[in-house]
Amino acid sequence: MGKRKTYSQSFKAKAVNMVVEEGRRSAEVARELGISSNLLYNWKCRYLENSTELDTRKTSSNNDYLRKLEKEVKRLKEERDILKKAAIFFAGEA
Repeated sequence: MGKRKTYSQSFKAKAVNMVVEEGRRSAEVARELGISSNLLYNWKCRYLENSTELDTRKTSSNNDYLRKLEKEVKRLKEERDILKKAAIFFAGEA
C-alpha cells in the first residue's frame, strides 16, 4: 500500500481560495492541482467551518464592546444633563 501524500497548509489555503474567493469550480481546481475533488471538498468544509467560528467570536466580541459603549454613552448623557441643570441654576442666582 502506498504512502499517504500530505499537503502544506499554504497549498490547502490556495486551493480553497481558488474555489471560495475566485468562484472557480471545485472539480476544475482539483483536476488542475492533481488532487481528488473529495479532498478539496473536505478542505473547503473545514475552511468554511473555521471561518464561521471566527465570525461568531468576532460578533460576540463586538457585541460586548457595543454594550460597553452604550453604557458609557448613557452615563455621559446623564452627566451632561446634570451639568446643564447646574449651569441654569447658577446662571439664575447671578
